[in-house]
Amino acid sequence: MTDKEAFLSQIQNGYTFKGEKFKLGCAMLNGDVVSGADVFLPLKTMNRHGLIAGATGTGKTKTLQVIAEGLSDASVPVLLMDIKGDLSGVAAAGTNSDRIKERYEKIGGSWSPSGYPVELLSLSNEKGARLRATVSEFGPVLLSRILELNDTQEGLVAMIFKYCDDSQLPLLDLKDFKKVLQYVSDEGKAELEKDYGKISTTSAGTILRKVIALEQQGADKFFGEASFEVDDLLRISDDGRGVISIVRVADIQDKPKLFSTFMLSLLAELYATLPEEGDMDKPKLVLFIDEAHLVFQEASSALLQQIETIIKLIRSKGVGIFFCTQNPMDVPPSILGQLGMKVQHALRAFTANDRKTIKQTAENYPLSDFYKTDELLTQIGIGEALFTCLNEKGIPTPLAATMLVTPRSRMDVLSDPEMDALVAGSRIAKKYNQEIDNQSAYEILTAKLQEAAEKSTPAASTKTSGGKKQAEEKSVLDTVLSSPVARQVGRTAANMITRSLLGALGLGGKSSKKSSSWF
Repeated sequence: MTDKEAFLSQIQNGYTFKGEKFKLGCAMLNGDVVSGADVFLPLKTMNRHGLIAGATGTGKTKTLQVIAEGLSDASVPVLLMDIKGDLSGVAAAGTNSDRIKERYEKIGGSWSPSGYPVELLSLSNEKGARLRATVSEFGPVLLSRILELNDTQEGLVAMIFKYCDDSQLPLLDLKDFKKVLQYVSDEGKAELEKDYGKISTTSAGTILRKVIALEQQGADKFFGEASFEVDDLLRISDDGRGVISIVRVADIQDKPKLFSTFMLSLLAELYATLPEEGDMDKPKLVLFIDEAHLVFQEASSALLQQIETIIKLIRSKGVGIFFCTQNPMDVPPSILGQLGMKVQHALRAFTANDRKTIKQTAENYPLSDFYKTDELLTQIGIGEALFTCLNEKGIPTPLAATMLVTPRSRMDVLSDPEMDALVAGSRIAKKYNQEIDNQSAYEILTAKLQEAAEKSTPAASTKTSGGKKQAEEKSVLDTVLSSPVARQVGRTAANMITRSLLGALGLGGKSSKKSSSWF
C-alpha cells in the first residue's frame, strides 16, 4: 500500500461518524488535496469545546463562519462574539468567484450562496438588541471575582446582598449597589452591624473604588433592566435553521475588564439556567469567542479558576464553547486541556519565541506518520488548517491538514442600511431596547434618608399637621411593598437559592427558571 493509499484509508476510517455531521474540507498530503479524503465535523461531540487558532490573515474568521453555518443548517443555535466587527456578513448571501470554483474542483462538492438567520445583539450603543443584567442577578460571587476582592471584602459583598434581600432593596444597577455600600458605611452601619456583623469602613471604601473603576470601563451600561433571557439565544428560525446571534462588542475590545465581566456572567447564567442533558446527538447551543485573549489577559487567578470550572461543567448542559485566538498559548493550559476540537491555521516564525511557540503548539496535536507537524504549521496556506476532533468514543481523530470549504454567506460586513433593516425586523430588539428605571435600592434609600432628615428638623415638625405626620411616620420600606418593586423583590428572593448552591461550587448566575433572565 502506498503512502497515499494508507493516508486515504486513515482519514476515511478516522472521520466516519454515526449521527449528524457536516463537511469541513478535504485532507491534503504533501501539499496536494487527496480526492475522497473528506474531513467531517461530528455534531455529537461539539459540546466538548474547541480552539480555532492561527496568525492574522490565515483564515480563522472564515473558519468560524463555516462552522457556524454548518451548525445553523443542522438546527443548532449559535452565539458569536464579534470583537472585530467583521461577522455581520453571515446574514447576507455570498458571491461566487473563480477562487471558490477552483477550490471546489479540488475538494469536491458544490457551493451555493446563502444568507443565514441572524440576530444582532449589543452591550453598548452598537446597533442591535441590548444585553443587560441586574446586579442582583449577577450575584455576590461573580461580582467579587470581577472586582478581584480579598476574602474580607468578598464577605462584605455577600453581607450586603443578604441585607438587600432581607430588606427588599432590589439591586438593579451599579448606582443601587454604590448607594447601599455608602449607606451601610455611614447612616445604616449600626442597623447592619446589629443583625449581620461588623462593617469595615476601609473594606467598603476599597470596594467602592473598584466599582467606580469598573464603571469607567462602561459597566454602567451593562447592569440594569430589562435583563436578557437565555431562551432568546436558543431560537430556531421559521425555515428550521438555528438562529445565529452576533454580539457586537467591537467598541469594548479595549476594555478587557468589561468583556471578562460579560463573558463570565454569560457562562454562569447558561450553566444556572439550562437543565442537565447528558449525551446529546447535537448541542443545544455553541458559543464562539473571537479574540479570546481578551478574556484572559487581565483575569486574576480566581477568575481563571471560575472560568475553568464552568467550562468543565457546562458541556453537560449541551453547550459547546470555542475560543478563537492568534496564538494557542493565549489560552491557559488548564482550559486548553478541555478543548476537544482544534483547528490550527498557519503560524509565523519570525523570532526565537515564535519558533518555541510553534514547537509547543505541535506537541498539542496527535502524532502523525504523514506530517512533521512543527514544519507544517509554517507552510499551510490561507484557508487551510491542521484539524483534529473527538469521535463518539472521545478518542482524537487522526491529524489532517485540511483545505477548508468556503463560507456560503458574505465574507464581508453588512452596510449600515442593511444593519438598520436587520434590527428593524428583529423580534427581540423592541423588547430589550427600552430604557427601564424601576424603583430600586437607590430611590428607596434616598427617600429614607430624606425622611430622616425632615424628621430631625424641628421647624418642619411643628408645621406638619396630624395627618401629614402620620404619613411621614409610615416606613418607606412598607410603602414599597405595594409598589412595582415588589415584582423585582420576588425575583431577587428566588435567585438567592441558586446563588447559594452555585456559590458552593464557586459559580454564579441566576435561578433556573423558564423565564429566567440572562447573566
